[in-house]
Amino acid sequence: MSHPFAALVLAGDRRADDPLLQSTGLPSKALLPVAGTPMVLRVLAALAASPWVQRRLLCGPPAEALAQLPVLEAMVARGEVEWLATGASPSASAARAMAAVAEAQPLLLTTADHALLSPTVVDYFCEQASASDAEVVVGLAPYPRVAAAFPGVRRTVLKLDQGYCGCNLFAFLTPRGRAATAYWQHLEARRKQPLKMLASIGWWPALRYALGRLDLEAALALLSRRIGARAGAVLLPFPEAAVDVDTVADWHLVDALARKRAA
Repeated sequence: MSHPFAALVLAGDRRADDPLLQSTGLPSKALLPVAGTPMVLRVLAALAASPWVQRRLLCGPPAEALAQLPVLEAMVARGEVEWLATGASPSASAARAMAAVAEAQPLLLTTADHALLSPTVVDYFCEQASASDAEVVVGLAPYPRVAAAFPGVRRTVLKLDQGYCGCNLFAFLTPRGRAATAYWQHLEARRKQPLKMLASIGWWPALRYALGRLDLEAALALLSRRIGARAGAVLLPFPEAAVDVDTVADWHLVDALARKRAA
């Protein structure tokens, strides 16, 4: 095994009017129950069960939300989980947490709404990422596999090759790889300005993507040039890794799948 990872779980909330929060009355999406267990606890348990993870950091939920989950509050008090306040955006939160982890230690990043995350998925992703020559790695699931496993379920698809779905799993393996968060922040700052976003990505690559003429290898090469570090991807053979909780429908689906898995 290569060096063990520090694992960061992003558990911030972007919108106070999130339908998930309005439908449950909970103060944070991370506290949503899935098969009777708050999502954030499920994610932290999956990380704790992986030999690849040495340290767990949690960015969010807000302190007042944390107080509503005594089990998690006790884990933080005992030092089993390190809690950090969120930044102004997910990328700012990631950058803040990275500053608390030695540069020599690889960092695994995921999210609190990754309620179906399992030790098997964590192990596979960390092993494959560590074995690559990349400095920053993203986890992807082939869309045909996801569509076959969850017919009719809408997922965001990257239109590269056969199509891929993001899995909310990222590995930052070197100090240069961590610098990718600066480009992430740059893009986040322009997410409501499409023209500036396109200029940041590059007009020609954006056009190739729109025309379906950009493949994954070319996209990773482009990203590597933009961030100044070798970017890679791990293709996960687990379609459930591409299912997170963005909507009420997602929540119901994930809850049903988790209960079926437990049974």
